[in-house]
Amino acid sequence: IPERSLAHRLAAVDVCLRCKRGPGRTTLVLGVGNPAANLAIVGEAPGANEDAEGIPFVGRAGQMLTKMIENVIEVPRQEVYICNILKCRPPGNRNPEPDEIDCCEPYLHKQLAIIQPRLILALGKFAAQWLLQTKTPIGRLRGKFGRYQGIPCLSTYHPAYLLRNPRDKKLVLEDLLKAKAVYHGEAEAEIELFR
Repeated sequence: IPERSLAHRLAAVDVCLRCKRGPGRTTLVLGVGNPAANLAIVGEAPGANEDAEGIPFVGRAGQMLTKMIENVIEVPRQEVYICNILKCRPPGNRNPEPDEIDCCEPYLHKQLAIIQPRLILALGKFAAQWLLQTKTPIGRLRGKFGRYQGIPCLSTYHPAYLLRNPRDKKLVLEDLLKAKAVYHGEAEAEIELFR
C-alpha cells in the first residue's frame, strides 16, 4: 500500500513545469527503494547515468553508495529509499540552483512524509543544508546529526565527492558507522542545532 500511495501522490511530478528544467528535461528521477524504509538517503541531483535510466545513484557514485549501504550500514540497498533534492538533471552536472531546489522542495517533502523514515542520510552540501535548513558548510556538518521534521538526519560527503577526493573516505566511514549504530538501535543520535 505505501508503494501505491507514493507512486500515486508523486504522479503530478510527471507533468511538473515548476522550474526552467521542466520543459527541456529528458527524464524525471524521483526515487527508488522501499517506500516503507527506515532509512532514507537524500542526494543532490541526478547525473547523466541517472537521467538515462530514471533511477537515482546508478553510476559510479551509485555503485560506491551501494557498497556504503550494504557493507558499512549493513542494509540491503533495496531496503532503503534513495532520492535527490532535484528530480531533473542540471545541465553539465552543475550544482543545483536555489530556484530549482525551491521548485522541487514540495516533492521531496511529500516523499519523506509518505516514507516516514527513522533516519535520513544527507549526501553532500546541498542535501545537508536543505534538510537541516542551515548555511553551515558541509565540512562542519558531516558526521553530525541534525533533525529534519523531527527525524534524525546525518550529513556526510557525497559519493561523487569521494571519487574525486578518495582521501576523505575514512571520514565518511566514520560517519556511516554512526548511521549504522543508530539504524540498528545500538546508539541514540546526538542531535546538534545548526544555524
